[in-house]
This record gives sequence, C-alpha cells and structure tokens, in this order.
Amino acid sequence: MLAYGGGWLDRAGALRADREWISTRLGDPRGVLLPLWRDHCLVDAGQALVRLALADATEVLAAADEPVFLGLDDDVPVFAVDLSERTGPEAARLVGAASTVDIRALVGRLAPADAAVQAYARGLLHWHRQQRYCGCCGSATVPRDGGHVRACSGPRCGRLIFPRIEPAIIVLVEAPEAPDRCLLARHAGAPEGSYSTLAGFVEVGESLEDAVRREMAEEAGVSVAALSYQGSQAWPFPAGLMVGFRATAGSEQVRVDGEELLEARWFTRDELRERVAAGRTLGRVDSIDHHLLTGWLADGD
Repeated sequence: MLAYGGGWLDRAGALRADREWISTRLGDPRGVLLPLWRDHCLVDAGQALVRLALADATEVLAAADEPVFLGLDDDVPVFAVDLSERTGPEAARLVGAASTVDIRALVGRLAPADAAVQAYARGLLHWHRQQRYCGCCGSATVPRDGGHVRACSGPRCGRLIFPRIEPAIIVLVEAPEAPDRCLLARHAGAPEGSYSTLAGFVEVGESLEDAVRREMAEEAGVSVAALSYQGSQAWPFPAGLMVGFRATAGSEQVRVDGEELLEARWFTRDELRERVAAGRTLGRVDSIDHHLLTGWLADGD
C-alpha cells in the first residue's frame, strides 16, 4: 500500500456538522488527541508519535486553536490540535514530547494507516492556518463542522470555505520501441546524477489526461501516444493528490525546457538496477514515484 493511504477512521461526515455531537465527542475520556506543531509531529525520545488521551489533555486544549475532528476509530473520537502559536520547546513541554519531526521522516517506522491519519491531520491543520480571513471581504473566518469548513464572519458575506485539493499528475514514460526503457529527468535543484519521473500540477479546465500530455510536451518535449492510470496517493504537503500514470511516448525525441528539467534520458531496466545496486533510491520511498518505478522494474522480471 502507498504511504499516506488506507487510513482507518470513519470521518463521520453526516454527523460532524452537529456542534452538540462534536462537543460530546470532545468530552469523551476515551478520545485521542494528535498534537502537531507547525506541520511537524511531536515525538518522544524513542521517536514514537505522541498521542494524548482527551481526559489528560486539558492544558493542551486550552493552549491551542480549536481542535479538529478527524473521525472515529470504531466509536472512539480522534481529534488533532495545532500548537503552532507556541514555540517548539513550549509545544514539546505541553505534550511531554522530546522533539518535533516531519511525518515524512517517520514513514518507514509507521504502519501505512497510522501515517495516513497523521498526514491527514497535518494537511487539515495547515489549511486552517492559511484560511483565517475571507478572500472575498477580508473578514475573519471561524471553523465549523468539526474543522472541515471555515465560515466568513462578515455580516454581508457568510462565505463558506472548504479545504481544497491540488491535483498533480506523475508519469512514468516508456519508449515506443524496443528495448524497454523509461524516461527519467533531473529536476532543477537536484544534485548531479539524480533522476526521477516527470510530474506537474493539473491546471484549470484540464482533465488528468490532458495534464499528462501537456506536461510531458512542455517539460520534456515528449508527445504521448497512449497512457493508462496506475493509482493515486494523498500527498498532504500541504494539499496534494498525486495521480500516477504510465504513458507511451510517440517518439524517442526529448527536449527539456531547461527550467524545471535540466536533462532527461532513457534508462533500461538493467541501468536502473545498477543504480539501485550502487545505493541510489528510485524516487522517494514514501512516494508514488517509487511505486511507479519499482512496478516497471518488476514487469521485466
């Protein structure tokens, strides 16, 4: 399973708009609270996630913004709370943590579902920090529906603001003729010899398939003859959704844009295996990029 997928929570979408229901869940002593600080998890000395019982979190709740309801674990409510207004040491002291760490650094140690819930909390709390004011009238916004909506407080506005997802496509491009090869590129800012698959954001008025064709043409000068969907991955950093494809190029001609991509070349499976043997990873281990590349390698076995 891809990282950040498979979260086990029932998000209770039909119930979370009921303020009394949310208030009752917050008073449930069995409830769980996930504290975060400036998009980072709080961990103990052994790098285990700090998760608090609501019954023991009075001081934390008083020190933070309004908690966000994530969902139900069976019948146990799970909330997240943002301590970003505090300093790092203050946040750690409040929850009994040793340090803060990015969730991406913990992925190899967490079950996929645990990473999914933690990343979900991260993305939602980040959105709240970015939507404190209405983009239409400038009035302050207030959280509603357990933290899944923000409402403008302006007397003549009342606009409702919902979390937005930023979809992006990520593509493994295959050569049109034998031998089997895939196209990898070195992105601007990447070290020499570092290659990955091609990706880009979906634009307004564009289907996912249109985005694949446009991005491949713009960044690498590659025409796409055929493509197929491979899977998707939540990427709440801060609000992404990565949609994976395989595509077959119309020709082997490559022309990088020199801005986003500095170079691109075709790799055989043996060349990729040599890179792995030399200690290079195939994309980020927590990314669908890695899934696309390892899947392509496995097809040749």
